Amino acid sequence: MVQGLGDMSISLAVAAIGSALGTGVAGMAAVGAWKRAFMLNKAAPFILVAFVGAPLSQTIYGMILRNAIQSANLPPESYIYQMLLGLFAGLAIGLSAFMQGKAGAKAADALAETGKGFGNYIMVVGVIETVALFVMVFTLTAIPG
Repeated sequence: MVQGLGDMSISLAVAAIGSALGTGVAGMAAVGAWKRAFMLNKAAPFILVAFVGAPLSQTIYGMILRNAIQSANLPPESYIYQMLLGLFAGLAIGLSAFMQGKAGAKAADALAETGKGFGNYIMVVGVIETVALFVMVFTLTAIPG
């Protein structure tokens, strides 16, 4: 199916950019925390990978949204609407991923230093994830048809 300018890959692309930024930020913090642990001859907590990988799910939300917009078979005169819907929803989802990565970076640093608080830190990461889920669900309900 060809949708021309209505191709909503933009929601996937923008969400994936946010995921890339979020995983990058959290990943750098995890590497730094592991380095500190190695320098102090302490065990490097593997669980920090959970904070690094958390922003990846927003890419999936962007893909689900793209697929829903594309499969709605909306008329060509709605292509601008489709693009704006995908752009703004993808931006919100991507920003959620980026902020989740920033929170994950702080969580990785704190957990590696103290060895405590994983449950608290993962709850914060989960709340930020909820923003992306809300955006995806509410946008899906806004698609006509």
